[in-house]
Amino acid sequence: MDMIEVKVRKVGTSLGVLIPQENVTKNKLKEGSKVKIVVIKKNLKLIEEIFGSAKGKPFKREHLDRVI
Repeated sequence: MDMIEVKVRKVGTSLGVLIPQENVTKNKLKEGSKVKIVVIKKNLKLIEEIFGSAKGKPFKREHLDRVI
């Protein structure tokens, strides 16, 4: 399974994506092949809302919960 980043383009009255030739060859795709596409929109604000600050802070563990 390959993850590639492509740009959505207008194709007639629809939208489409172009699969780079190296991925076509590697995955032995041809016209009429069925593929599954997962859409992941790059939206930093949404990521921050879901996961908190995307920048994050270095994790510092408190040793109070360790049993010695």
